[in-house]
Amino acid sequence: MNHNPRQLQLLAHVREHRSASVEHLAEALGVTLQTVRRDVQRLAEQGLVARFHGGVRLPGSTVENLAHTQRESLNAEGKARIARAVAAQVPQGCSLILNIGTTTEAVARALLQHRGLRVITNNLNVAAILCENPDCEVIVAGGVVRARDRGIVGEAAVDFIRQFRVDIALIGISGIESDGTLRDFDLREVKVAQTIIAQAREVWLAADQSKFNRPAMVQLATLDQIDRLFTDAPPPEPFPALLQEAQVRCTIA
Repeated sequence: MNHNPRQLQLLAHVREHRSASVEHLAEALGVTLQTVRRDVQRLAEQGLVARFHGGVRLPGSTVENLAHTQRESLNAEGKARIARAVAAQVPQGCSLILNIGTTTEAVARALLQHRGLRVITNNLNVAAILCENPDCEVIVAGGVVRARDRGIVGEAAVDFIRQFRVDIALIGISGIESDGTLRDFDLREVKVAQTIIAQAREVWLAADQSKFNRPAMVQLATLDQIDRLFTDAPPPEPFPALLQEAQVRCTIA
């Protein structure tokens, strides 16, 4: 399910402030109380926010991610734009590693017309998508399959990925905090992603606007380990300066 720009702005505001009253959101967004209440109701039904009397807060914590189906619905149109922008920059005939996440799955769909790709992944959804491209060789990491999103994690996956050196690592992330750290929720997933970064000549991060200022428990990397960022809206403060300092090339889809 797609969300309009106002709803995405509401989500970003709640993520930044952790909670907010309906009156504050109406003033911040420049809309009526009734409009905010409708948006909050819709987002709460999708599990993206939690309602309390007179306001709204984040539904979860720093230790658990949203369900895969919820993440698929969150800003699907923005993720599709990001995916098209990434695919436009991926050369024909190159090697890639794609990790776990709904944004990397969107990128996989955008690569279905590419030729001569060799893709390594620890994401069974990515593998299933790219197997539809007869000009793409798909190599799947071994390890423990996480039932909730079909991600492959664990030491076996780490050892498998260490065998390769690829042109591009395309990674997703759960959150980018204001200190420039990239964070996720599952230590096993993070260990695999850190190995993916280490085995790539270039590291591209695909992250929609909902990931900025979103907290998560485990540090995966820092912005200075990233070469390119693909996102769907101008990053909020303080990220423009952080990206410039880290020499990350930012593409806004």
